[in-house]
Amino acid sequence: MSNSIEIRTPELPESVADAKVLAWHKSAGESVVQDENLADLETDKVVLEVPAPADGVLEKILADAGAVVNAGTPLAVLDASADSGAAGIDDAAEEAAGDAATPAEAQSAVGGHGSVAMSPAVRRLLEEHDLDISSIRGSGKRGRVLKRDVLAVLSSAAGAATAARVEEPDTAEADAGETIEAPPAPAAQPHRQERRETMSRLRARIAQRMVESQREAAMLTTFNDADMSAVLDLRRRHGEEFEARHGVRIGFMSFFVAASVAALNRFPVVNASVEGDKIVYHDYYDIGVAVSTDRGLLVPVLRDADRLSFADIEQTIGTFASRARAGTIGLDELTGGTFTITNGGVFGSLLSTPILNPPQSGILGMHRIEQRAVVVDGEIVARPMMHLALSYDHRIVDGREAVLFLSEIKKSIEDPARMILSV
Repeated sequence: MSNSIEIRTPELPESVADAKVLAWHKSAGESVVQDENLADLETDKVVLEVPAPADGVLEKILADAGAVVNAGTPLAVLDASADSGAAGIDDAAEEAAGDAATPAEAQSAVGGHGSVAMSPAVRRLLEEHDLDISSIRGSGKRGRVLKRDVLAVLSSAAGAATAARVEEPDTAEADAGETIEAPPAPAAQPHRQERRETMSRLRARIAQRMVESQREAAMLTTFNDADMSAVLDLRRRHGEEFEARHGVRIGFMSFFVAASVAALNRFPVVNASVEGDKIVYHDYYDIGVAVSTDRGLLVPVLRDADRLSFADIEQTIGTFASRARAGTIGLDELTGGTFTITNGGVFGSLLSTPILNPPQSGILGMHRIEQRAVVVDGEIVARPMMHLALSYDHRIVDGREAVLFLSEIKKSIEDPARMILSV
């Protein structure tokens, strides 16, 4: 008796109108287990997973990849009465089927695949494409060949054949000993092809917010630089002990978060935002830390950063970065910041003008550290220097406040004891 379950789009986060089906991880006819992620739904801020409500077989997909769906939209139908272990297509079933193979059977696979335990899907692919299983490296248990391994080989072979057709010169006439003139170059060379991709919802949202920021705020950037000698010395002297005690390396971001909190405390307007004709001052410090992912730039927020230790900051940032890149970070962790820090230095940037993250009024840009000649006590010496950039909303932040704010961060970085002593 069939026990079909309709799988629907889960409730979407507040302020998110709809989502796009980013990818299906299962195909119709494949077995699934309860809570297994069946598909990814992309919103303009986060990626949501669609878990299987029960064990069974995915009977039908109702919303293909690329479809735009709302909360409650039917996505697929699951047959919960089907034996999820019976589907030979999925990797788990392939592994289970292969567990019965004896060492003797595995040995007989060399030069053929007649007696090797495998799923019907794998056997069919091998026969259709005349492949020898011994030439394929398996990713299953004990090196067992799964369907995905065969597909990867076929895909690689197809790509190689295409490349050979494109790149191999026609030398038949030249080999015959004739002198021939090179033909004129065709108007469109293969390497000058174009392709168009629709922006991901996150990329489109980032683009929209950046344009809004430029259009709505009176954005201006002021610059300074900081001697990183003291911070580097602290990390050198105490880095190993810090990591041993807290289980995380001490990076530069914790210093800049602490320095920003101290500066924001002195210049609260940089921590404020504009709401109509009002200035909203925040008596808390929620610092956004920009994280680069394959999908685009995300800005997780460190709540109440003034109450966090250096270890808390480093651990939280590490967790945020991992989850942001894995697409498992929550929407609530990406909203509500009062100030942002972005570090282009990890990619080698020497200097930049960061764009405000609305409705915030300030963003600090860090950059790469490089040895530069500076004058100290009348002498030219080499010091590890970093350019700092503060972009701010000139509607509410005056130039004087912006310059003094950045100068305050410079002082804290060059003399970290100021942050400890609150001076």
